[in-house]
Amino acid sequence: MDASTLERLVDAHLAAYCDADASRRAAAIRQAWNAEGRLVDPPLEARGHQGIADQAATLLSQFPQHRFERSTAVDAHHGFARYGWRLVDAKGAAVLQGVDFAELDGEGRLLKVVGFFA
Repeated sequence: MDASTLERLVDAHLAAYCDADASRRAAAIRQAWNAEGRLVDPPLEARGHQGIADQAATLLSQFPQHRFERSTAVDAHHGFARYGWRLVDAKGAAVLQGVDFAELDGEGRLLKVVGFFA
């Protein structure tokens, strides 16, 4: 997968995760993630499309009108990637930041993302 395609995948994942529209969020998660995907963050863990969508809904209930944005380039090799991110409020102020480590499946979708807070 070339760098720009990988960046689009990561950005789509981050955008989907904070999309307030549940049906649009679910569709974007299905497109970006492997059906057996696993998302692991310090407070929560989710598996599969529905689990990831449910975890996103939990986050949105705690941080309404917030969004994730990538804060670094995507560094990748051999089907693995890492990138920095921040969660920003409606005014663009960062309220949380961290780094994700991702594993891709053979079709270029997310298989596992493990996040760390900075």
